[in-house]
Amino acid sequence: MEDVLEVYQRPHDPARPVVCLDETSKQLISETRVPIPAKPGQVARHDYEYERNGTANIFMMFAPLEGWRHVKVTDRHAAVDYAQVLKELSDTRFPDVDKIVLVQDNLSTHKPASLYEAFPAAEARRLVERFEWHYTPKHGSWLDMAESELGVLSSQCLDRRIPDKQTLIEEVAAWEARRNRHHTKADWQFTTADARVKLKRLYPAL
Repeated sequence: MEDVLEVYQRPHDPARPVVCLDETSKQLISETRVPIPAKPGQVARHDYEYERNGTANIFMMFAPLEGWRHVKVTDRHAAVDYAQVLKELSDTRFPDVDKIVLVQDNLSTHKPASLYEAFPAAEARRLVERFEWHYTPKHGSWLDMAESELGVLSSQCLDRRIPDKQTLIEEVAAWEARRNRHHTKADWQFTTADARVKLKRLYPAL
């Protein structure tokens, strides 16, 4: 916990951007009947019946001090998908920085080993060295600011029926563009000093 909080207290360094990463899934659901549109005094109404169209995985990459985020929709959340996300982050999004300070939770695929499953050893090693790796503690995923950004995405964009992957891609891209256009950042206030007081129960008793 204190390791992640220390990262968040660092001054902004464009050469070493902090990027938080998290992922979630979205069930794809299509209507079986045409919804009744909203009108004055009445909200839109949807039939209780629907058709399940599987699920899609959503990766959230969020640079809180840059006011930048990118949402990538994939079919799965396997190690290879995660590795491809990191490669895009390194070589497309931040190709010229010295190192990317990566904050993420302890999901089993969120490890350097996933890069070796996706790429030849030399390429995997190159990518591993592009990142400074930091992990939230077990039961402490709330420390990952990408999780909070996923919460905003869920409430502003995903809280409705979305029928298929392509529609999902288009909807999250529109949300992402709007947030990035306004350079919406995160103002993290919880410090190590706060943790030692408010979360004292988590520390060993000496």
